[in-house]
Amino acid sequence: MLNPYSGRPDGSFWRRAVAIAPADVDPVGAAKFLIAASDKIATAGSCFAQHISRTLVRQGFDYLVTETGPPERGFGTFPARFGNIYSPAQLLQLFRRAYGLFEPTEEAWTRPDGRLVDPFRPQVEPQGFATIEALRADRDQHLAAVRRMFEDCDVFIFTLGLTEAWRSTKDGAVFPLAPGVAAAPDHGDIAFHNFTIAEISADLTAFMAAFRAVNPRVRVIFTVSPVPLVATYEDRHVLVSTIYSKSVLRVAAEDVSRNEPSVAYFPSYEIVTGHHTGYRYFDETLRNVTPQGVEAVMGLFSRHYLAASTEAPATPVLPAKPPAAPVRLDPEFAALSAIICDEEAIDS
Repeated sequence: MLNPYSGRPDGSFWRRAVAIAPADVDPVGAAKFLIAASDKIATAGSCFAQHISRTLVRQGFDYLVTETGPPERGFGTFPARFGNIYSPAQLLQLFRRAYGLFEPTEEAWTRPDGRLVDPFRPQVEPQGFATIEALRADRDQHLAAVRRMFEDCDVFIFTLGLTEAWRSTKDGAVFPLAPGVAAAPDHGDIAFHNFTIAEISADLTAFMAAFRAVNPRVRVIFTVSPVPLVATYEDRHVLVSTIYSKSVLRVAAEDVSRNEPSVAYFPSYEIVTGHHTGYRYFDETLRNVTPQGVEAVMGLFSRHYLAASTEAPATPVLPAKPPAAPVRLDPEFAALSAIICDEEAIDS
């Protein structure tokens, strides 16, 4: 007897699509568009976003860089030196600041050694700034590079990472780190905020409208980082906060991508954390994604979204079981783990 599910593809059924050999699980589905080797690609987001840029460069794609300088000073991690952008509110704020639509009250934080840091990029300048004039000059140059990125890119990939954030009580400015982590240890004008699904969706929608105003041709991919929270400020277990955060981000990305024909969702989170992996794509910390996990994500990304590349995607290989105890990092893992992650400073 026929029912509404009769004739649905194998991917619609758990038994046929998930309860199979782990390496055969492919939750991506049909891509909304393909990325050509000639497309200028920009990325932004949480720590996991950096794996995407490395894969694009390695496979010969045109990774857009609009702000150059020494890597040890935060250049080259992303197209412009903006550091980690964990939430859609941060991304929308960066756009508005770049185009003069928002000028935050907070301009500089002071470190214990007297040096200044940019509160919106607290870790990109390891030595800090000697004067407010130097900070302003660097900031203005940076925001010009951000404008070039938004206007010149053909494809923009944003990895959503967190819902928990710290905001100014004066003007609502959002910071990537709490003030005591980077500088200004006692600051009464900054408060904790955990974004809701309505706020996240509204910020993504507003960002897309503003982005299209300066770059109508751009295609966008949203993905959710599989990396758990390093800590929560909510009065509850960090595991509960992690699931809340990732769930909200996932639903918001779905809402926007469904309503925008040139916005796609790529399931990085599902590939790494899905039942089929048995959490074997995490190392002993249960936070860091292993090289095999990164390869699984980027292999499927390459297969579905990259129109041509110089490198065939690797077949994902799951370890037999998660490591039972800390192990020494081999050179490959150390290289893959060299990811700039502002959030790690919370528990350093």
